[in-house]
Amino acid sequence: MTVKSIIISRPDDWHVHFRDGDILKTVVPFTSKFFGRAVVMPNLTQPVINNRIAKLYRKRIIDAVNSEHQFSPLMVFQLTDNIILHELVCGFENGLLTACKLYPINKVANPYYGVTDIKKIYNVLSVIEDLGIPLLVHGEIYEKYVDVFDYESEFIKYVMIPLRLQFPKLKIVFEHITTKEAARYVLDSDEFVAATITPQHLMFNRNKMFIGGIKPHFYCLPLLKSIVHQKALLDAIKTGCDRFFLGTDTAPHLKIYKESSCGCAGVFSSPIALALYATVFEKFDMLKYFEAFCSFNGPKFYNLPVNKNFIMLTKKENIVCDSIFCCNDKLIPFLAGEKLSWSASVIK
Repeated sequence: MTVKSIIISRPDDWHVHFRDGDILKTVVPFTSKFFGRAVVMPNLTQPVINNRIAKLYRKRIIDAVNSEHQFSPLMVFQLTDNIILHELVCGFENGLLTACKLYPINKVANPYYGVTDIKKIYNVLSVIEDLGIPLLVHGEIYEKYVDVFDYESEFIKYVMIPLRLQFPKLKIVFEHITTKEAARYVLDSDEFVAATITPQHLMFNRNKMFIGGIKPHFYCLPLLKSIVHQKALLDAIKTGCDRFFLGTDTAPHLKIYKESSCGCAGVFSSPIALALYATVFEKFDMLKYFEAFCSFNGPKFYNLPVNKNFIMLTKKENIVCDSIFCCNDKLIPFLAGEKLSWSASVIK
């Protein structure tokens, strides 16, 4: 029997990039319309590393939310060698801080705002383990000796496994996983390890980015992987494990920076995120896991309540807009101009 509509509890997006300035004002409403909460990445030009910056950034986000939308941004501190532990603890105890973010060594433009050696923040990790603050990890190793398609699997061996041995009760979100190794690692882990999965890594493999000419709007980090890894992500969801949940990693860049000789990584998916997920869940016969993945699993891991209102997904043609004007340029949505088979609407 063909499913014509689905009603789910209002979902949350556990990984978004809102940027700042005019881009923030442009993109926030796409998330706030359909999602009750979103975990906001802290990697701005001036990263979110203390309560003052977090409060100001949160206000800018809230100011960009449509007055009819019911939405709360969840703030994250970017960990650095010099993070002030007192700031972190106060932010969490006052309800401002939801999680901490660990970016890959050698991936932060300004070393002052990065972690050069994870052992330098062991004291911080010990405290957030005790407090139950989730650690969000971009699980890749960026080293010249590592093949770009192996960044994630190498991260598991050289960072994740030692980290968990040192801090076994540290809550970790392995963000935007892309490989069979990561899927298996999460499945084999205990209740302290979860993972987000993006729509693009479920829908496509690396053939989509390369065959027929390079497609810059499919370029994201972590990269799309082979069909073997794509299938492993789908199979992980089909297990019904409640430690996989929605995280779009929507990451807008202006067209001029995407379509260039050295283009930026990031897929701008927020305008059609739920339609993307519904499309791939239907295609691979996973709709019975759809609401849990979108609406239940994330709140359970973060110890937050499920949102009380609802969203409807309807089986009808949905043509993705070609572009969105911003900053005297354009933002190009993922799958711009293409047809999707699902549309999302808010139940009032």
